[in-house]
Amino acid sequence: MPQKTILITGASSGFGKATAQFFLDRGWNVVATMRKPDPAIFAASSGQLQVLPLDVTNADSIRAALDEAIKTFGTIDVLVNNAGIGLFGAFEATPMSTTREVFETNTFGVMAVTQAVVPLFRERNAGTIVNVTSSVTLAPIPMLAVYTGSKSAIEGFTGSLALELSAFNIKVKLVEPGYAPGTSFTSNTATRLQELIPETYQSVAAPLLEAFAEPAAFTTEADVAEVIWQAVTENTDQLRYPAGADAVALSQAR
Repeated sequence: MPQKTILITGASSGFGKATAQFFLDRGWNVVATMRKPDPAIFAASSGQLQVLPLDVTNADSIRAALDEAIKTFGTIDVLVNNAGIGLFGAFEATPMSTTREVFETNTFGVMAVTQAVVPLFRERNAGTIVNVTSSVTLAPIPMLAVYTGSKSAIEGFTGSLALELSAFNIKVKLVEPGYAPGTSFTSNTATRLQELIPETYQSVAAPLLEAFAEPAAFTTEADVAEVIWQAVTENTDQLRYPAGADAVALSQAR
């Protein structure tokens, strides 16, 4: 079997970094993309790994990364849309500029990278697209309205796209991670808390923040990497893959 190539967005940390290393360890060519490339964060031979700059909100950046990846490895077999930003706060207190920022990355960024890759997959009559969303799409949680909206849009987009691209032997999957304390994604989300939780919403936010501090069940980076591997390598038409004990529990309850 020829060596396969996977391109992952948002691979500088968290789920993306863990997934990149997981596939590297199993002999894949990995194109790990991020806004500020740092090859030193991975353990791999130089011929197996390519670390590239990619800003999912910039069309020129997307095109340049794809061109470089294809120049190096000949093609791309799998796209993992993992790049995303979090937001916890009262919707009433969230500026529309912040809402647009979240949707530009979490929703339109995924669509833009996907649209750039589809012609390659269609011409080859093969390929897999994995969109990483969140377990918040399985059960609503207060103070996450904007973030949930951005991820729920991708759930609907992915379900429709899976049907649309099946005629070209392209598989489209959803991976739905649960809450992952300790990741940079979680810490980046926390930096916005003060401005987005006014005094009138403290009674709503407090119990949630306590639950996040000591979750009964949670998701690890390894959980997500393993589930992405499953979604990519198993030959089924399954669409949704919850990742992590809490996400699996929510999926079963739903």
